[in-house]
Amino acid sequence: MSTQPQGALPLPEFEHIPFGSLAAAVRSLDIQQVEQLIGYERNHGQRILVLELLEHRRDELRDGAQPTSGSPGAMKPEVAGSPDSDSAVGAEPGPAVNPPAHGEPTNPAQPR
Repeated sequence: MSTQPQGALPLPEFEHIPFGSLAAAVRSLDIQQVEQLIGYERNHGQRILVLELLEHRRDELRDGAQPTSGSPGAMKPEVAGSPDSDSAVGAEPGPAVNPPAHGEPTNPAQPR
């Protein structure tokens, strides 16, 4: 089991890669690198879905799958963009609210 710091892992910023991007990121790793991530995850994050994904990829590699081309170092965590400054949310007031003509139906002191 690995107890090394995150900086020595085969995927930079491993803990910050969104789960949806992780499957593609580990495709370029060999079996030793995947096992290194499994050890790190077991000792640090213990995220069940991440462990299942890594173990599944390790099993694929054991069954003869080959790492795909690409650089795991090129993977960058996804970051949400800043909100659009031209957004119309909250820019206009809603329509005027007119009270019912015969009192408030939810107020027992003012029956209809």
